[in-house]
Amino acid sequence: MNYEGMVYRPPIEANTFLLQVAIGCAHNKCTYCNMFKDKCFRVESFSKIEENLKLAKQYYNKIERVFLVDGDAFVLKSEILKSIAALIRKYFPECKTITMYGSIQNIKSKTIEELKELREIGINDLYIGIESGLDDVLLKINKGHTVKEAIEELDKLNAANINHASLIMFGVGGKGKGIENAKATAKLLNRIKPKIIINATLAVFEDTKLYEEVNNGIFVESSELENLIEEKTFLEYLELDETFFWGNHVSNSTGIAGIVGKDKESMIKKVEDSIENFDEANFERPFKGTHV
Repeated sequence: MNYEGMVYRPPIEANTFLLQVAIGCAHNKCTYCNMFKDKCFRVESFSKIEENLKLAKQYYNKIERVFLVDGDAFVLKSEILKSIAALIRKYFPECKTITMYGSIQNIKSKTIEELKELREIGINDLYIGIESGLDDVLLKINKGHTVKEAIEELDKLNAANINHASLIMFGVGGKGKGIENAKATAKLLNRIKPKIIINATLAVFEDTKLYEEVNNGIFVESSELENLIEEKTFLEYLELDETFFWGNHVSNSTGIAGIVGKDKESMIKKVEDSIENFDEANFERPFKGTHV
């Protein structure tokens, strides 16, 4: 397909067809993120979207799931999303699910009635950047929403029967904040009931505001041991039996995954083993890339 710049998708959407409907991220202000710094946000033209669908039709006989990129495609107005869905089904009528990244502010711009209409045409399984359950942390990383707003807007998704995955980040509170952040984030997720939880561990990249804050002593990173303790605490306070927890992101030193109700104790045990056998040299953060 013809994509502009580097595109990103959740790790668990590795086999999903990617369709670019926007360039960049509408918010693009999170202090830790450098994914879209080289892009100025704009909506892709319908002619380009259709051109890519025509091209896809040459290679795929059937596509049942489509992931819309770039950064927060759910920022697009409901009517635009409906038109894109119609285009997708023009070429792939068998498509069952249209998914994408979104933010709390994206949801805020849509009514429950609009959300229900979007669900009816297959827009589902949204990936929402939650990151933390603490307002002071959300403010420091310039996430663009509060905990109260997250609850209000995700309640709307639940009312519209739209499944959503919560993206969270251990270490985002900084040194000494892990346990507090873990408890607050688990409390928030217990309330909003995501279908999936995907966690990463904070990584600091050179071309970000967070990197400057680290160099200036404004933000002090937590250690890998602290991050593991935060993860263990989070799992202990999590009460979502049917939710799938995916903790195999490349930024995590200990990979775990499972259904919370069935696999919670085994996941906690694996993290505990990492804590008990912790050695700084052996647990050096594996993620050495240049982007989140």
